[in-house]
Formats: sequence, C-alpha cells, structure tokens
Amino acid sequence: MSLGPTELLIILVIIVVLFGAGRIGRLGRELGTAVREFRRGVSEGEKPAEEQKRDLPDPKA
Repeated sequence: MSLGPTELLIILVIIVVLFGAGRIGRLGRELGTAVREFRRGVSEGEKPAEEQKRDLPDPKA
C-alpha cells in the first residue's frame, strides 16, 4: 500500500487549499528551524564532558 504520484498530488492540493500557500511556506521555515535546533542540541549532547564544562559561563563572574 504505497502512495503513487497521483495520490500525493491530490494530498498536496488539499493541503494548499486548507492552509494557503503563504502559510505552508512559513510552516516549512519553522520546521527547518526546529530541525536545525534539534540537530544542534544533539551535537551539543555528544560533546565530551570536558568540552561542555569549558563552554559553560564562569559562575564566579
């Protein structure tokens, strides 16, 4: 049960009618920003502990 090109086109037309072309562009940008922030968070979590300590602000300051 896979979607063919005709079904995908129909779904795309329905989405454009429901949301409008402008809003779809904004949603795409927001989704891209969210994915970028998620990847940045994951890569920050993969840093070694010593590197993470160096990135923290100095509590004495």
